[in-house]
Amino acid sequence: MNAPRLVLASASPARLALLRQAGMAPEVIVSGVDEDALSAPTPSELARVLAEAKATAVAGRQEAAGALVVGCDSVLELDGLPLGKPADAEDATARWKSMRGRSGVLHTGHCVIDNRATSARRSVTASTTVHFGQPTDEEIAAYVASGEPLHVAGAFTLDGRSGPFVDGIEGDHGNVLGLSLPTLRRLLRELGVALTDLWAPR
Repeated sequence: MNAPRLVLASASPARLALLRQAGMAPEVIVSGVDEDALSAPTPSELARVLAEAKATAVAGRQEAAGALVVGCDSVLELDGLPLGKPADAEDATARWKSMRGRSGVLHTGHCVIDNRATSARRSVTASTTVHFGQPTDEEIAAYVASGEPLHVAGAFTLDGRSGPFVDGIEGDHGNVLGLSLPTLRRLLRELGVALTDLWAPR
C-alpha cells in the first residue's frame, strides 16, 4: 500500500525542515491566503482560523487532490494582542523593545484536511510560552538589520539569529518554530492516519 501524499500549505522553511527531520517528505503548495483579511476574537483563535484558511485554499486545488493537506500559522500574543510578522524594520525594533525581559505566548494553529475521499478535517491551536531575554538596543538594531525578523511571526525565531535573545520556553519547541509534531500526530490519528505511515523510505 502506497503512503498517503502529504502536502504542506506553507512557504515556511522551518515547517518544511521539521517535517523532513521527522522522516516525512511533504510537497509544498503555498496557499496565497491574505492573512490581513482574516480576524478572530482572540490570538489563539486567529492562529487556528489562519491555519484553516491556508489548508482549505490548498485543498481546493487540483494538485492537492488525494493528499493529506497540512496548514499552519503562528501568532505571538503579548498583552492580549496578536502579533504576526512586523510591518517593517521600525515595527520590528519597537516589538523587540516591548518584548525584552517579558513573556509572550506563541500560538500555532494546525489544520489537517484528508483530501483523499471524505474531505474530513481537524484543527486545533497549540500554545507555548516564550520567555524573552534582554538584548541591548545595539543587539536589537543589529538583529533588525539582518532582515530576519521581518519574515517571522512575533519578529523572532528560536532557530535563527534571535535564538540567543530567548531565555527559555514552556511547551513544545517545534510549536515555536511553526509546527508541533505531537499535535500533528494527534490530528492525523483523529482522521485515522498513523504518522508513521507518512515516513519516507530510508
